[in-house]
Amino acid sequence: MGGEKVAVYIPRKLYERIEKAVRESGGEFKNVEEYVTFVLEEVLKEEEGEAVFTPEEEEEIKKRLRALGYL
Repeated sequence: MGGEKVAVYIPRKLYERIEKAVRESGGEFKNVEEYVTFVLEEVLKEEEGEAVFTPEEEEEIKKRLRALGYL
C-alpha cells in the first residue's frame, strides 16, 4: 500500500511474535510492516461489513493460521 507513512508503536513482545509469524509465513509477507498492514486492512474491511473473503479463501487462511499455530 502506497502513500505517506506514520509510526505506530507496539509492545516489543508483540513485535517479536509478528516477526516470528513473518518468518514462518513461507514468504507470504516480506516484513513486519507488510504483515501488520495486511491484518489491519482485513480487520477494517470486516468492521465495515465488506465481504472480505470467499468461503474458499477463508478456508485457505484458516489452514495457514493453523500451520502457524494461531488456530
